[in-house]
Amino acid sequence: MKTIKSDISGLQYPAAECVSARIIRKSLQEYIRQEHPQFNDNSFLSVGELNTYREKYIADYLVKQLGELTELEKSVLASVSDKTILSGNEDFSGTITLGQKVADRVATFGGSWTFIILFGLFILTWIAANVYWLANRGFDPYPFILLNLILSCLAALQAPIIMMSQNRQEEKDRERAKKDYMVNLKSELEIRLLHEKLDHLIMHQQQELLEIQRIQIEMMNDILQKVEPKGR
Repeated sequence: MKTIKSDISGLQYPAAECVSARIIRKSLQEYIRQEHPQFNDNSFLSVGELNTYREKYIADYLVKQLGELTELEKSVLASVSDKTILSGNEDFSGTITLGQKVADRVATFGGSWTFIILFGLFILTWIAANVYWLANRGFDPYPFILLNLILSCLAALQAPIIMMSQNRQEEKDRERAKKDYMVNLKSELEIRLLHEKLDHLIMHQQQELLEIQRIQIEMMNDILQKVEPKGR
């Protein structure tokens, strides 16, 4: 089996796994020359080495565009290199304490029509019991000071409980936003790598077509050379 020596690592690879520098994009060639100045149009490298430099090229592009990479962006690059999946049905709830569960239940119930209807019925019943049934001489006559105290205490307790639930929801939203950013960034990088590979395939096919044409021209010249003496 024919092998070709890589001008990057100096190792021998099967010819089918090697790529000529002539079919690599100029920008990527310049990037490889930064580490290997001897790399030129007559050089070869393996497909694995080419993919490694593509990923490095994308990483350097990110650094230039975004500055210092964050942990999220490093995770995305690692995912691209390892070919792992970022998206999924992640559960953002994590470990929920008893207080957090109660806060969620209170916030859910407090923001429902069930709570509004029941609370309205409770107030109407309270007023009717004191004004009509007890002739305004009951335990809380008009202007219903005890009822106002109960409502004030309920509002004072309900507000921070609902805020606790909202804070947890904001944490979930931030986690979802981070995940969406990572997925979108990975999609952009994958598209860039796909463009690189498509360009490589197109250039490779062009080289093969040119080689086929050259062989066909040589065959035609050989045929013409054999036909010309007979014509004479």
